[in-house]
Amino acid sequence: MNTNPLSREVLANSVIAVPPLARTSAWQIDAGQNQRIVRHLEAGGVSTLLYGGNANLYHVRPSEYAQLLTMLTDIAGTNTLVIPAVGSSFGMMMDQAAVLRDFHFPTAMILPQADLATPLGIERGVRLFVEAYGRPAVLYIKHDGWIDIPRVRRLVDDGLISFIKYAIVRKDPADDKYLRELVQEVDPSLIVSGIGEQPAIVHLRDFGLVSFTSGCVCVAPRLSQRLLKHLQAREFAQAEAIRRQFSGLEEWRNTIHPIRVLHAAVHQAGIADTGPLLPLLSEIDCRTDEVAEAARELLRQDSALPY
Repeated sequence: MNTNPLSREVLANSVIAVPPLARTSAWQIDAGQNQRIVRHLEAGGVSTLLYGGNANLYHVRPSEYAQLLTMLTDIAGTNTLVIPAVGSSFGMMMDQAAVLRDFHFPTAMILPQADLATPLGIERGVRLFVEAYGRPAVLYIKHDGWIDIPRVRRLVDDGLISFIKYAIVRKDPADDKYLRELVQEVDPSLIVSGIGEQPAIVHLRDFGLVSFTSGCVCVAPRLSQRLLKHLQAREFAQAEAIRRQFSGLEEWRNTIHPIRVLHAAVHQAGIADTGPLLPLLSEIDCRTDEVAEAARELLRQDSALPY
């Protein structure tokens, strides 16, 4: 596993995969199946993995957190950067900080707490977590009004943030007053687009963000990596053609549920047996054939690319 401090060059080098977490039928973490997902990503050129919402870490048992971190350390390739998540409650993330100190992950992402949080409380919580952890954190901005830009800038200026995952969904991603103001106050090379391939072109082209996170990259890593490289080369027509290839599976994620559909898609594409979702979530129980076909078609398109 790559344990070097995170840099802008590392962020720009890879799509940031956000994989599901495979479990056995008894809801135990399945190291073998999770390694299959990681190897599929690494074979497609992906070198940064972020275990957060798609891995359902909102509901992870505190008692299994050290086991999870050990497994992630063991299954990652030498050059693969792994970023675990903490939270979303304050008590959870502070207890997890104590566990994380015994490992060598260069950063960890704080899952956003939507309802029982205020901007001042979020800033305090981030500061206390980073102090306890001893390393900078990933700030995940997912909800409008969650944290104001001056507080974000203070956290960045104080060296507490490794990067920002920006994932506020807009009807038109180009019409985003908050993001436009954010990139004026914070270096956009510290911000990644956090909503998959669909808004990635707009976010990197119009706002200067450095990379993007993706769940569907777990099915089609080479396609997703190619999209990133076209964007960095400002080859937007080629990037758009690739983006459209992801739309089939992404539409099912938008229609049903992003985490649940990705969990099913990785299994249905034959990449790994992801097993059951940890409650309080559950597996998809409708349109399963259509989701499977979308996943397999995306994998076919990925497999057709020359090595």
